[in-house]
Amino acid sequence: MKPIIEPHIHMYSRTTNDYEAMYAAGIRACLEPSFWMGANRRYAGTFFDYFQLILEFETVRARRFGIDHFAAVSLNPKEAEDRGLADDVIDGLAEYLDHPRCVALGEIGFNNITPNEEHAFSRQLEIARARGMVVIVHTPHVNKLEGTIRIAEILKNMDMDVDKVVVDHNTEETIEVSRNTGCYCGMTVYPISKLTPSRVSEMIRSYGSERMIVNGSADWGVSDPLSLVKVVDYMRGDGHTDETIENLLYNNPMAFYGGSDRWKPELDLEPVAPETFQR
Repeated sequence: MKPIIEPHIHMYSRTTNDYEAMYAAGIRACLEPSFWMGANRRYAGTFFDYFQLILEFETVRARRFGIDHFAAVSLNPKEAEDRGLADDVIDGLAEYLDHPRCVALGEIGFNNITPNEEHAFSRQLEIARARGMVVIVHTPHVNKLEGTIRIAEILKNMDMDVDKVVVDHNTEETIEVSRNTGCYCGMTVYPISKLTPSRVSEMIRSYGSERMIVNGSADWGVSDPLSLVKVVDYMRGDGHTDETIENLLYNNPMAFYGGSDRWKPELDLEPVAPETFQR
């Protein structure tokens, strides 16, 4: 089987043991979108320091364990309610979007589906469209169908390039809306929330694997950086072909992020001996 691409995972919140386990399980590249830090930030500079960290240090840390790490940069919808601060952050994105390890803008979208969130979402979509960038869109955790319908309307009204947008965190409730946008569709596997491997398997059986992407996200909560490995194991036992599984775990994320000319993952990296690490 081809290597596994983890297309959406928040490694800032994970340990070096997680990187070791991911490599041992066959994961060879990952994409880290910008996200909430656990407490709302008060200054634009705090965002910019975080962007630099995931673009630079996290890439180095992952590489030590044989995984090629890329990032996406944005203002996350969870921190869009302070419109003044949000605009300051969005005004300062360009430097980080230009970084050679930045292959997408995201994740952006909705948390509580408020006017301030929509303002930040639309502004960042405009930036992505002007730059021809790949975009990761976050569907909300609550009122998910309502938020996904609104996302679909905004994407259509802004005439976004559907080849460069993934509508992420879908469930059975939202997948048909997301599929109808023509965009790539993301599914997230968590141990006790979002989707299980069995639910992913059923959704793929119903909708096929074309333009479908599965991820583990793995952030501060109860999550698992090896979710994708469990999806592979379950789907094999559930009668899916290797071709279908490779579409989900390799071909589709490679095609989607291939919308950025910076996405050229090295899939044959070797872990570095720990004693050679430098701080």
